[in-house]
Amino acid sequence: MDQWTSYLTEGAFLTAVLLVIGQLFIAIIAFLIVRAIGRRIISSGFERMQAQKNMTHGRMKTLEKLTLNIFSYILIFVFVTIIAGIFELPIGGLIAGAGVVGLAIGFGAQGLVSDVVTGFFLLLEKQIDVDDYVTAAGIDGVVEEVGLRTTQIRGFDGTLHFVPNREISSVSNHSRGNMRALIDMSISYDDNIDEAIAIMQSVCDKIALEDETIKEGPNVIGVQGLGDSDVVIRVIAKTENMMQWAVERKLRKELKEALDANNIEIPYPHQVYIEKK
Repeated sequence: MDQWTSYLTEGAFLTAVLLVIGQLFIAIIAFLIVRAIGRRIISSGFERMQAQKNMTHGRMKTLEKLTLNIFSYILIFVFVTIIAGIFELPIGGLIAGAGVVGLAIGFGAQGLVSDVVTGFFLLLEKQIDVDDYVTAAGIDGVVEEVGLRTTQIRGFDGTLHFVPNREISSVSNHSRGNMRALIDMSISYDDNIDEAIAIMQSVCDKIALEDETIKEGPNVIGVQGLGDSDVVIRVIAKTENMMQWAVERKLRKELKEALDANNIEIPYPHQVYIEKK
């Protein structure tokens, strides 16, 4: 009799284990399916919103990533609750305990609260959006994500900076409006300044017709300064956002070649060695 009881007990235990494993498997599959469907619905919804309300791409990506984060947090909370139910854990007690722990942590989490409040105003006031080139908390780079706790900024060296929102006391957004491309070219004191300016302006006019990213200029504004061995001539243009550096590189190349072709010298430092006898 004891042997049969043992078999029945072992069979019931095995059945319970298999039932729990099956429920866990179903919960995980459901979690993955709901997450995939939810992310797709959110993304498609923001794409339609952008088309209907003429929302900028950067603003759309900012709100989309924030919504995806909130959706993920809620989904994970629901998933954990389901897992607790499968293992028959006292959910009410856990929630109450979590509330007490959260309250205790809250007294020392002023920084977290500050992050959330600052992040809320960053989004509300549209100070920064995804793909904006900004200077924030002493960091230059392109915004990849704006969250309620941190803002992710990709530096130009490839480093991804996670900046707590409370550290963003001021923001310089370089992507609002056209950007400025600025070039300083030097010629020698022996060359004709008016001739050099005319040659440089002809090159600028040619580039303006070829490059659609240039919105205004380029224009040679004249002599910017007088150096020890050179006369500095400045060129300024306005370009699309994030295209100023490409335009500057193109201007330098074309201007250098044009000045060389017209035998106008671009001075460079010389060193003279005097041999003592």
